[in-house]
Amino acid sequence: MSRFAAVAVEDKDGTAETSAVHAWRVQRLTELGLTSPDAEAIADQVDWHDVAKLVQRGCPAALAVAILN
Repeated sequence: MSRFAAVAVEDKDGTAETSAVHAWRVQRLTELGLTSPDAEAIADQVDWHDVAKLVQRGCPAALAVAILN
């Protein structure tokens, strides 16, 4: 079981699950090239899959986010 899944199971009010999903999205976005502060700010606003598709086509991550926002 992943670290995020273990956190999500512990709290039944949804807070831990929401935090775990947010942290996972931030991690994915930083792996695509965004800075941590930028990834934190937009993690719940864009679909990281869409960002990844643009990055794979050569678009810088920050520009991809601007296009999708």
